[in-house]
Amino acid sequence: MAEQTRHAAVNSSITAPRREPRYVFGHSAAEVRRLTTQGEVLRPATERLLRAAGVGQGARVLDVGCGAGDVSILAAELVGPTGSVVGIDRNADVIAVANERARNAGHRNVTFRHAALEAFTDEASFDCVVGRYLLGHQADPVDCLRASAGFLRPQGVIAVHEPDASIRLFNSSPVVPSWNAVGDLLWAAMLQSLPRRDVGVRMAEHFVNAGLPSPAIFREILVSTGEHSLFCRWVAESLGILQPQLVEMGIFPAEAVDVERVESKLRSAAVAARTTLEGPVQVGAWARV
Repeated sequence: MAEQTRHAAVNSSITAPRREPRYVFGHSAAEVRRLTTQGEVLRPATERLLRAAGVGQGARVLDVGCGAGDVSILAAELVGPTGSVVGIDRNADVIAVANERARNAGHRNVTFRHAALEAFTDEASFDCVVGRYLLGHQADPVDCLRASAGFLRPQGVIAVHEPDASIRLFNSSPVVPSWNAVGDLLWAAMLQSLPRRDVGVRMAEHFVNAGLPSPAIFREILVSTGEHSLFCRWVAESLGILQPQLVEMGIFPAEAVDVERVESKLRSAAVAARTTLEGPVQVGAWARV
C-alpha cells in the first residue's frame, strides 16, 4: 500500500465513529516479548523521569500497571538494597513473567502482585508512585491519578510517563517510506483504540484536576540509528500484535505478519538510507504531593 494511502487510513480513523475502547495489545506471549523490547527502548526516558522526580536509595516505590516488570526493575536498581518496589498489574500472566525476570536478575527488593489499582491495598505508604503507558488506557485518567496518589506518604512524588499519540508517531530522515508507512498503520490503530490518546499533552490539566500540584514536565523524541537499533524490532512486534485490529479496520491484509521479515526489511532500508529513525514523542511528568 502506498504511503499516501496509509495517511488516508489514518485520517479516516480520526473522523470515523470510535468504538468502545479496548486494550488491543492483549496479553499473549508475543505481547510480553513486545513489552520487553519496548522496555529497553523506553528505559532511558523513564530513568530520566525517575531521577528527576528524586527516586533514589532507600525509597519505597509503587509501579502501577507494571506489565512485564521493566519499570519496577529499573526502580529497584535506583532505590538499592535499602529500598523496595511493589509492582501491580491486573493480568496474572504478566505478573508471573515479571516475577521470573526479577528473580533471574537477582533483584530481591522488588515484589509483584496480581491486583488492579482499585482493589490494591498495602499496609504502608510509598515515597513514589510511578506509571508508564498507563493513563492513555484509562477511561478516566484523572481518577487514575487521584487513586494512585492516595498511596503516597506526605511529600511523596507521583511520576507518569506517557507517549503523545495525538501526533504522528514514527518518522525518518532521510525518509524511509516503509518505516513511515508501518508507523502510520500503528498510529491508525492507536487513534482508534486509545481512550485517551492526547493524555501526553494534557498532563498539567489532569494533575490539577486530580487535586495534585501542577507537575514538572519534559518532552523528548525517541531517536535511533544503526544496524542494531531496537526500534525495528519494536515496530515489527507491534505490527504483529496489532494486525487483527488493522484487519478489522480494513487497512491491512489478513495474512499473519512475519515479524522477523518485517524487522529485517525495515532495518535494511534504514541502514541503506543512513537514516535517523524517530519514534513517538515521550512525555514525563511528576509532582510532589
